[in-house]
Amino acid sequence: MMFRPQYFTPIHSSLAIEVHRMPDDASIMVAGVPTFGPCLRRHVWSIQAPFRCYQRRWAQVHDVRFVATHQRSDVILSRYKDKLDQKAKEKGLNNVDELKQVYSEKIQELRQKAIVPGANAPLDAQQSQPAPAPEAVATSVPFQAPPPPSPQEATADAPKVPKSKDGVKTLGSFVDVDKIAELPHKEIETLWRLRHVRDAQSLCAVMHAETYGRVAATARKHPQFILPLPREGQGAEIHFLQWTFPSPTTATVLFTHLAEYKLRGEFAQPHTTVTHHLDLARRGKGLVLLEGRVMENRGVTVDEGKWLLMCLQKFYGFEARTEEAKNGVQRRKKLMEMFSGGDEGFKVEELLEEAERV
Repeated sequence: MMFRPQYFTPIHSSLAIEVHRMPDDASIMVAGVPTFGPCLRRHVWSIQAPFRCYQRRWAQVHDVRFVATHQRSDVILSRYKDKLDQKAKEKGLNNVDELKQVYSEKIQELRQKAIVPGANAPLDAQQSQPAPAPEAVATSVPFQAPPPPSPQEATADAPKVPKSKDGVKTLGSFVDVDKIAELPHKEIETLWRLRHVRDAQSLCAVMHAETYGRVAATARKHPQFILPLPREGQGAEIHFLQWTFPSPTTATVLFTHLAEYKLRGEFAQPHTTVTHHLDLARRGKGLVLLEGRVMENRGVTVDEGKWLLMCLQKFYGFEARTEEAKNGVQRRKKLMEMFSGGDEGFKVEELLEEAERV
């Protein structure tokens, strides 16, 4: 026999009761026992909360920086009301409103100049601002980012230095080592200096292999040190030096402003770089060729770079022959040991005295 289910409004919004009216002769089995009567079944419609409130949200996006960092104009006016009233009386005006009308053009001009979208005005303020003229960009746009650096053009006078395959500029990057090794010492020194004479920012020198041996031995013991650079009328400027040995035939020393090294650490840019080339010394010529460069606009001149290089040799490889010179070597050696060991007794005044001592 066919029958239709009738639905009643549920008491709980998450439950619904469906009642089937069945004929008298209908029966169902409950645990194997026949029963008669209406059958109730519950269906779970949803597991959501029983009462949900639906509402429309009218969201708006505000520039929080502008809202949070700028006070209302009426608060500012109330703070300076007495001064504004005094200024209005001096101009022969009745109240502040008349004063604002007199200076309305100037106030509007100052407001337009002070607008920085995203800092003191909403981000869309820049759309309402007219584009500044190219010649007035530097003055009309505050906090303008500097233009990207243009690639340094190679001058016609400076010779081009080819790079070696391993990325390190060896002696073969500058001269033909096989040919120059056959020349006497005097001609090697002359050719080496002529090789760098057209570059005004370059440093070059020729060192005896014996002197370099003393310098290298000290450099491996004290790979870091500081040297003073006297400034006339300004005391002395301290510079940080660091040794590196990138290849078996090269040794490089980097000079950096101590203040910049403290600020940037290993990311500090050196202002002077000097490299020692050992190719000729290994071929029995007894010479080590030095080449370096002083970077432009880094606060150090070429002559000051030469002074730092001579001071470096004085501390790292000075040959003492007299008794007084031997005492000086011991004093400089002690200063280097104190610096490398982090001794609190290290004094810059003593370092400056030794550097200026003849």
